Parts: sequence; C-alpha cells; structure tokens
Amino acid sequence: MKVSLNWLNDYIDLKDIPVNDIAHKLTMTGLEVEEVINENEIYKGFIVAHVTEKVKHPNADKLSICKVDTGSEELQVICGAPNVEAGQKVVFAPIGTLIPNGGFLIKKAKIRGVESNGMICAEDEINLSDDHSGIMVLPAEMKAGIPITEALGLNDVIMEVAITPNRPDALSHFGVARDLAAIYNREFRYPQISINEASEETKDFASVEIMDAVNCPRYSARIVKDVEIKESPEWLKNRLKKVGLRPINNIVDITNYVMFETGQPLHAFDLEELNGSKIIVKSTEAEEKFITLDSKERVLPAGTLMICDAKRKVAAAGVMGGENSEISAKTKHILIESAYFNPSSIRRASKKLGLSTDASYRFERGINFDGTVYSANRAAQLMAELGGGKILKDVIDEYPAVIKEKEITLRFARVKRILGYDVPARKIKDIVEKLGFKVLAKSDDDIKVAAPAFRPDVEREIDVIEEVARINGYDNIPTISRISISLGKRFDESSFTEIIKNVSNGLGFFEMINNPLVSSERASIIGNKIALMNPQSQDMGYLRTSMLPGALDTVARNIKYGEKNIALFEVGHVFNKIAEGEIKSFDDFKEESHLIFILSGRQSEKEWYTEEKNYDFYTLKGYINSFCRKISLDNVLNDAYYFNANTFFDYYLTKEYEGKAIGEGGKIRKDVLKKFDITQDVYSFIFNLDELKNIQPGKKKYTEPLKYPKILRDFAFIFDKEVTCDEVKDFIKKSGSKLLKSVKLFDLFENAAMGENKKSMAFAMEYYSEERTLTDEEVEKEFLQLISLVTKNFNATLRGS
Repeated sequence: MKVSLNWLNDYIDLKDIPVNDIAHKLTMTGLEVEEVINENEIYKGFIVAHVTEKVKHPNADKLSICKVDTGSEELQVICGAPNVEAGQKVVFAPIGTLIPNGGFLIKKAKIRGVESNGMICAEDEINLSDDHSGIMVLPAEMKAGIPITEALGLNDVIMEVAITPNRPDALSHFGVARDLAAIYNREFRYPQISINEASEETKDFASVEIMDAVNCPRYSARIVKDVEIKESPEWLKNRLKKVGLRPINNIVDITNYVMFETGQPLHAFDLEELNGSKIIVKSTEAEEKFITLDSKERVLPAGTLMICDAKRKVAAAGVMGGENSEISAKTKHILIESAYFNPSSIRRASKKLGLSTDASYRFERGINFDGTVYSANRAAQLMAELGGGKILKDVIDEYPAVIKEKEITLRFARVKRILGYDVPARKIKDIVEKLGFKVLAKSDDDIKVAAPAFRPDVEREIDVIEEVARINGYDNIPTISRISISLGKRFDESSFTEIIKNVSNGLGFFEMINNPLVSSERASIIGNKIALMNPQSQDMGYLRTSMLPGALDTVARNIKYGEKNIALFEVGHVFNKIAEGEIKSFDDFKEESHLIFILSGRQSEKEWYTEEKNYDFYTLKGYINSFCRKISLDNVLNDAYYFNANTFFDYYLTKEYEGKAIGEGGKIRKDVLKKFDITQDVYSFIFNLDELKNIQPGKKKYTEPLKYPKILRDFAFIFDKEVTCDEVKDFIKKSGSKLLKSVKLFDLFENAAMGENKKSMAFAMEYYSEERTLTDEEVEKEFLQLISLVTKNFNATLRGS
C-alpha cells in the first residue's frame, strides 16, 4: 500500500524526523517499507517559469525559440511542443536539473544552431502522467520562480509498505500513523468531526434490514441530500493520486479518501435509485446474474452476500456496487454505506467472482467493527463541505450480532520470559495504549487489556507480547556474544537444534522434513492422537504422535523410486494428548522435540576392495554411540538392551540417564513395515531432545597411555533367561578387585539344547595396573574366584565345564 507522509502528518507530527528513520523503524516493527519516493528530491530544481516570447526556429519547422522569465533572469529555450505560447506559465528545468523520466541531466546546448538554456517540460517527462501531447500549462496566477514542489504540492514522501495478511489495520493511514505514534511515543490525533444536521430525519427517507446477520453483523448508513456532483478540489485529487487512485468526482473520491484514511470501505448509493428507499442485506439462494459498476455481467453463486433495495440487487456486498445505483452527474441525494461484513464471506465471494477490489481486499482481512459510524460521519462531513449537501439527522446503525472485544491478561513476568529481557511495566502500558488497546485493570504483576476492534489478529497473551517486542524494538534485544548450552560446552551463535543437525550431517545422515500433519491412520499407530478443528484435508487432519510413521513414509517413497540405501534424520515436534476427552488448555496435551535416525538397505556396495554390507542393529548402535560422543554425553548415558518386541521394534536399545530412557531404537517389526509396503529391513532410533539438552555432560579427564601390559580373560555361562546382562556385569565389577578395569559382553546365544528358558552370555575382562606389571598367577586367582561367585549367585553353569 502507498502511504503519504504529508497525509500521516495530519494524525501525528513527524516533521522533525528524517524520512530514512521513519522507513527503517516501520520496517523493523513489521511494516516493511519496500520503496521510498521523495518528491522533494525528484523535483529538485524544477520551477515555475513565464513564457514571455515565442518565435519560429529559423532552421526547424517544428521548433520554437522561447524566452522564459524564471523570476530572477530571462533565458532563451528551444521548445518543440505544439501548444507552447507566449503568456503561459510552465514547468521549467534549468541547466543542472535531472529529468525524472529518463534520468538525463539538462545542459546548455545548441539545437539546429541556436542556443538553449533549459527545458520546458511535458507531464510525462516529470512522471505526472503519460501525456506527451504538449507541455504542461500551469494556472496563470502562479508566480514565476517558485519551486514546483511548492506550486504543485510535489513536496510529499510516498512510502510503498508491504502489509502482511495479519495486519488489516495497516491498510490505512490511521493504522500506520498509530504504529508510528507508539514507536516515537507521540500523540495520535483523530480528525475532528463536526456535523450540522438538518431538521429532516434519516428514518423518514431510508431504512435498513439485515436478513443475514452472520455475514453482516453491522450496517451503518447516513444520508446527505442536495449534493452537487463535481470535480474534487486539488488537495483531495492530489492525495488520491499519491496513493495510486484516479480521481472521479467529489462523492466517489470522498469514499475512497475515507477508506485510505480509516481503513473502512464505503459505498455511496444514489438514494433516488433505491426502490422503496430501503436497504436489505441478504444472501442469494440460487445462482444469479448481476451487472457491476465496471459494466460487466457477472454470475453470482448461491450464498453470495448482496445489498438489495425493495425490488432488486444493487451491490455485491463488500466487493463492488451495481451499475443500477451508481453515482452519476444527475445524483442529488446520497446514502452512505458503512458496514462490517464477515471476512470469510467476502473472501469467498471475491474468489468465486474473480474480482478483487480495494474494498474486498480490506473486508476479507477484517476491518474495524467498531468504526462504521465514525467513518460514515467522516464521509458525510466531507460531502457536506465539498458537495454543498445537508446531512440528515441521526445515523442508521443496525447491529444485530454484537461483536465483543477480546479481553487479554498480560503478565509482566511472561513478557520477560518470552523476550529474554526486561521491559518496564510502565513502558508496556504506554506501548499498548498507543497501539489502541484499552487498559481495563493493572496490578504489580499484570495488566488486563481489551484488544482494539481494528486488530483481529490479536487474540492471546502471546500476541500482545509480540506487539510489545516489535514496538520496543528488535534492535533493543540485548546482544549475547557467547551462548551457553546445557551440553556443558560454549558455542558461538549456534542453537541446540543447529548443533544436533550439524552432528547428524557429519555422521553421514541426510536431513528429511516431514509434515507434522498426518492422517488418522498414521496418528493412530502409536500415542494419543490430537485432531485439528479445521483440517485442510483428511490426510492432514491430525498432529503426529511420533516421527516414525512419517520417516517410514519417506523410506517407502525412496524405495519406490529406486533409492534403496537410506540414511536419514529429522528434528521436529510430536504431540500427544495427556488424557482422553476434549482439549481445553495447554495442560491437556504435551509437545516434545524429537530427533529420529533411520537406516535401511546397504551401508556399502560391493567393490574391488570390500564386500557389500547391509545396515544392521550394530551399525545403528555405532552411529548412536558416535552421536552421543560428538555431543559429549557418551560418559553419562547408559545402554539397556531388550529382546522382547514392543510397539515398533523386534529388539532394541535404549539410552538412559539416571534410570530414565531418553532415547530408544532398534530393528523395526515386519508387521509395522508391512503397513508402509516396505519389504527390506529398517533400523531406527529416536531421541527426546527436550530431555537430551538438559543433561550435563560428565567431566572428561586426560589419561596418559598405559605403560604396562593388559591381561585378558573371558568366560561363558548358561543363565536363566530372565537374568540380564547388566545384572551380571554389575555383579562382576563389584566382586572383582581394583585390578579389574573392564567387563564387556561379547556373545549372546540361545538354543533348545541348553534347556528351556536358558541363555548363554560370554564376558571379556581386562586386568591391568597403572603402576606395575601384573603376574598371571594373581589374575588367575581372582578370575577363578569370580567363576565361583557368578555360578553361586546366579545359579549359573560355566560352559565347557
């Protein structure tokens, strides 16, 4: 949207603030200024000049030699325009002036042998229009020598502002000025409305009936009688041109002016063309044809909200008026429409009609439902002033479906927690008040506000916090040169998630990004699914409860397209209900950040130097151990192995911290893979990153290389099936002396020949001392003692005995 700085100055004093600062501050607070057009710079040097003499050029039939009075001197100029005449006031570019259209500099020149000291300009040459039929002739009363920036009001700054869909209030000069008032802590001034009402009452000349209150909650109207339809004054035409509108006549121009001022689209009806002097708002029941203001016949789908009189339809509500009630040169009496329409209704109608207007663009984003009467009064005031009309007594204001302002409590502690820095309570109050929020109550801990009717995007506390952040200034966020992460290391300007992704990439995994919205079938595989209130499709009707279904879909898709060797990872969020029933608050569900690794196919292909090797459980375990080592958690996490199938895995490994699992993974069950049409083995591991990032790594110590040799021993026992590896390892470590440094499981075996519910586990042990060389005799003595203790404690049988 184009915004005029001169126009903004009607509502807030910005004259002492540099244009570049205004543009920068607007951009930094969310209203991106894409272009700044400073007319004072563009038209620098151009002046009004008086043509005192014109004679024919001796060497060119189509050229004239003119003398122009610049107010300080008389200059000779060659001009080729057919309409130049002595006595005219013209736009003159002296030597050294830069012409906007073409960007060339005026220099002293000789044209067909005659000297020329400047240029008399046409409208297109200074970008005022496309007209190049002749020079621009100015009013005779203008004084020679004055800058055209002053003479023609070309002293404005036009800013092209990109408005995001959530900021419909900024589609007006009120909205932009209100933001600037908050940014610079200055007063915002509404135009004063002073209306002299006639004795005749509006109700005697018109009435309004709303038959579809869902799509038209409010309809306000005013009547202005005995107006004169004529050309708008220069100031009004000038302002409309600055924002890209073409002036039409005073009445239509006023409705456009008020729309760009307040953000409220208006429509002016010829009252005498309204049958029964009545407005009826209703939706079409069947498909109908209708001729709009642009003289095109359009097909109105069933359900299109329409403005009707007692006999016919006169406007497509919020989109465009009808040809049958438009303002003409004969119009005398005006009915001003100022309504609030349901945004979704206007959006639907605009899309189906293939018609987007300045009005529909605003209505479909949500306008100020509390400003309809103000805007109707503002337009009526201007019509009386510029059209000589009289304003009838009272306003029609039908409001069958009252819309309530949203009341929001903003906690000061929450502001600090979200933003990461402290904003004084007094400043928070000043910011929200400048933005139009109504303060309902205030305490030491919080402030209760009513969101303004022109801000449909503000619904929750977090929305108000965002307003505080953007107005207080993102530039004011404290700079932290080094960030400490709970991994126990310090990293320069890297987030935890970025570190995780970099480590995963470094291990050879490629990142995948899956949609967190899934079908009911995928969400039901594991967890307690959460349905969306307004899903885009059946395939995206639920939040994912686990990252594994999405990852398996990716694996299946890759295999389908011939990419069978897969090593992927993803970082994302999963969502689960805490209990059955309707979700009423954030306490009814949990959201967690997870990291998933997934492997399938071959780890390496057959080459001359190696055999092919498939990914397996041990490959997965190796990657997971490497990952933990990279983030310095290998010395604080413990492994636990499970060989009984769970929801996803045939057998699996968990990474545990202080007895709590923070990740699990293994070989995925065949019946799970079948649901995804996957026939090759798949291995996966999932970390809970919310748990992982809070773990403090153990201190790492340097150990010098061992000076003395190790002595290795191993044994294998047959145990009852319920005995775990960890139980045996812990027992051996506690029973051994300080010379026993390591105990590892190196073989696990089950066979019917060993007996029912029996299994074999083999352990390797390392003995050494940092101070001396051990003898075989002392190690053998301890080793035989361990065999006896394990046999007795677990009722185990030594294999081979």
